[in-house]
Amino acid sequence: MPPATSSMQQVCILGSTGSVGTSTLDVIARHPDRYRVFALTAHQRVDELLAQCLQWRPAYAVMSDAAAAGRLRERLRAEDCTTEVLAGPSGLVEIAAHPEVDCVMAAIVGAAGLAPCLAAARAGKRLLLANKEALVVGGALFMQAVQQGGAQLLPIDSEHSAIFQCLPLDRASWPAHIARIVLTASGGPFRQRDPATLRDVTPAQACAHPNWVMGRKISVDSATMMNKALEVIEARWLFQLAPEQIEVVVHPQSIIHSMVVCRDTSVLAQLGTPDMRVPIACGLSWPERIESGAAPLDFLKLSALTFEAPDATRFPGLQLAWETLKAAPGSTAVLNAANEEAVAAFLAGTIRFDQIHTVNAGTLEDFVPPAGATGSLDGLLELDAAARRRAQNWVKRLRA
Repeated sequence: MPPATSSMQQVCILGSTGSVGTSTLDVIARHPDRYRVFALTAHQRVDELLAQCLQWRPAYAVMSDAAAAGRLRERLRAEDCTTEVLAGPSGLVEIAAHPEVDCVMAAIVGAAGLAPCLAAARAGKRLLLANKEALVVGGALFMQAVQQGGAQLLPIDSEHSAIFQCLPLDRASWPAHIARIVLTASGGPFRQRDPATLRDVTPAQACAHPNWVMGRKISVDSATMMNKALEVIEARWLFQLAPEQIEVVVHPQSIIHSMVVCRDTSVLAQLGTPDMRVPIACGLSWPERIESGAAPLDFLKLSALTFEAPDATRFPGLQLAWETLKAAPGSTAVLNAANEEAVAAFLAGTIRFDQIHTVNAGTLEDFVPPAGATGSLDGLLELDAAARRRAQNWVKRLRA
């Protein structure tokens, strides 16, 4: 890495060994004069984070698993690498709010990313949000932290980045501009599969996405369309919309990433190849544009662009987004916790693919968030833990 200069952005990547994290490093590598990797984090992937540290020589590395952090520290010392290793959730929070960090890529999967995202927001960072759960769980508390800290919040999910790119720079004008938004969904690997056969789906089949390369958890979410349910919830907070202003359509080609329907009925859309480096490059450089490394879109080679309504029988979990947005505050956090537990159980072979929805819907029916639970990080974490226990009970019941 070249020496840092005062004009370079210092970047912290939360979740650097995942697909979004590695794509972010790929984009940064194309612009060594603009960005320096200041900190990298992972959960337990010591080998991968070690290799990244040796290549990028960040000032800090954080492993949320303390034992893994100890192993990384020893191996870096053996390689004569001066990267300082921090451990645990407190290490993630510390590095996300570090005064030398300009930009935080929030790419930790799940509710575990909420605390460092809040820390980055309160510290006024440029926050590139790939962790949709920060808004699904944090909701109003997270948006309040963004406003009070003066953070610049830029969405990285391809759908939300597409909406963002179609809107005026003046955020205050968004409500007058938007009639509704349309989030596109690929439909995943089971878009045309007989719903009666979904009980036989294996983890390998569920993780084989036709268009995108993603981690196992988000791949399963795509197969159930729970990822789209979470994106509906995220969009409600990002763009300050009523639930009924958010629509989902299945677009199998994944070329149109989402659309804004304006009040005059004009439709604005963002198109591109299905490559996460495009929204990442947009977030890093906004409002400028930089090379992403993605292949350009060749209109002459495109097949037809098609759209269809989501099949409620095949994707029953999608409707839970609107139901939880209209339910008691904290219901979206309960849905997220239940889904994380259900997907983990499916990937472990404990429950069937079609039972993921059973766990999610059952947990929501069983558990009403207590009043005031969403007013603080501690309250949200307690709510998350309680919802997970209810979901685990459902898993045990189904397993029996």
